[in-house]
Amino acid sequence: MTGYARIALVLFLGGLLRMADASNHSVEAPKTILDLQQFRQTSSIHIKSQKGREGSATLINLNPAINAWYLLQVAWNDGATEIAFHLENPEPGKRRLVLDEKYPEGIVIAEAKNRYYCALFESNGLNQAKASQHIYAPLCEGRLYLRNSAIGHRTNLEAATEFLREHVWGGEKIIGLGHILLGDMQRETGKMETESTKGAPNAGGSIEFPLPARVDSKYFDREMTSGNLGIDLEGLEKKDMTPGAWYAARETPGVYVSILQPNLIDPAILQSYKTRVNNLDNAEASALCYLVAFDLDRFELGYALGTEHPKVGWSEHMLAQMRDPQSPGPDGIASIAPLVSTGLVAPMDAAKTIATFTGGFKREHGAFKYGDLAFRNHGSHYGFIENGIVFSKLQPGLATIFILDDGSVEMKTWSDADNSLLARIRHARQNGVPVVEIDPASQAPAPGALVNRWGPGNWSGSEELKLRTMRSGAAIQINHGKRFLIYAVFSDATPSGMARIFQAYRCNYAMLLDMNALEHTYLALYRRSGSQMFVDHLLKGMSELDKSSAGEVVPRFLGYPDNRDFFYVMRRSSAPLREVKR
Repeated sequence: MTGYARIALVLFLGGLLRMADASNHSVEAPKTILDLQQFRQTSSIHIKSQKGREGSATLINLNPAINAWYLLQVAWNDGATEIAFHLENPEPGKRRLVLDEKYPEGIVIAEAKNRYYCALFESNGLNQAKASQHIYAPLCEGRLYLRNSAIGHRTNLEAATEFLREHVWGGEKIIGLGHILLGDMQRETGKMETESTKGAPNAGGSIEFPLPARVDSKYFDREMTSGNLGIDLEGLEKKDMTPGAWYAARETPGVYVSILQPNLIDPAILQSYKTRVNNLDNAEASALCYLVAFDLDRFELGYALGTEHPKVGWSEHMLAQMRDPQSPGPDGIASIAPLVSTGLVAPMDAAKTIATFTGGFKREHGAFKYGDLAFRNHGSHYGFIENGIVFSKLQPGLATIFILDDGSVEMKTWSDADNSLLARIRHARQNGVPVVEIDPASQAPAPGALVNRWGPGNWSGSEELKLRTMRSGAAIQINHGKRFLIYAVFSDATPSGMARIFQAYRCNYAMLLDMNALEHTYLALYRRSGSQMFVDHLLKGMSELDKSSAGEVVPRFLGYPDNRDFFYVMRRSSAPLREVKR
């Protein structure tokens, strides 16, 4: 069934109940996470076990068009407390869960014309799975998973930062200073060779590679070396790279790596849109940027919440008068319970995951304190969606990366009109305002309108407007119809420096993700050879974020749960659509 057919089915079956749900979804009042799911579909039956125990079961498909997450609520008549179970469907395109009055012992798993009967209520299996040590506990012979809560890993830096914010007077300013110091500590410059020994591998702009950056002509035949690049490249042992050119990652077809400093960019770009960017000082102009590009014909993108972040309450970084004292948060919810966020790639996706990278700001900084957006929608808190479930509503005016039900990856500034896409959105994450977008007049990449406005852009940094620090960002680039997702780590940059780099690489859209430290800008690439898996980090120091067990690396997000949200890149099982029909 196509995404459109599923949506039509949901609209037809929902009827007046759907209208009521939609109304409840938009009303500003305390509610639960279920109230935010305007497309949910609910059914209930009387249940009983062979031992004579009776009760009721309610099954909620939280978004039938995506069909990945269900909530099963079980209440027994003997007075036992109702228990909610968060179920994950590992085959959302093929399987559907239903309750059948003719089968009161459990649930029915429908797959095409086949039916599998799973006696979940016959024994203590559900409760045993909930009490198990498995974050994803298999049910029904592996046809389903029960999602269990976990404690996500956090670093010493994160723990210290939270302590300062919560317990030390003036802690925010102390943290701001720490961020500046950390940013300067991570600053790198590449070593430029005086002469070139070989040309750029794709200087002609091969359509299989991303577009190379537009660099100053004096550097066309020069080479630069980084001692911190942790990803091995095909055919390059010393990692002598032409600035702005792309190189294939070793044994990972469809993944490419590039490095560049802003002072090497084509002067025509550096002189463009001068009113939208600040001039770059020598430190920022010479700070190295690392970029990884993923061919979206080969890969698709997933997104997952961390075990703690981003949260759903009010941000501390907002105007007091924009807070509703009657509501626990901007969307009316205080927590995501009874749903469970795991901070971990799900088992059915782990084997095809080839990379992970960190998401965006925590909720405490994910709202506006200055500018127009501070006065809209309770401070315009950044929205996010996982597996079709709205955890925080997408707000107009914010930079948004989202994945549709056909697997296509899009980036744009969200508008009210885009809410028509909500039924089709599998994942979404907002973070601030655009770094780069297409100029309608010239059709060329241009810095976003708020790039050089610290407060209205909510670029973070310190109260003294010290913006230069380690930052990460994401972008979309198109080369002859082929789309690439680009993840970039800037060793020491302001939003202006980020904009110049993304302009140089001719990106259609770009946005900030996170900042200030290696753990907040982390990217790992996974290479598999037989039963072995090799972990390559974009920057060598990022390896410190992984764990080890019995002498083997246990990678963050893939091997153990983390408290931060993240994206993961997976091999595609089918060819994507080149054009998204809406």
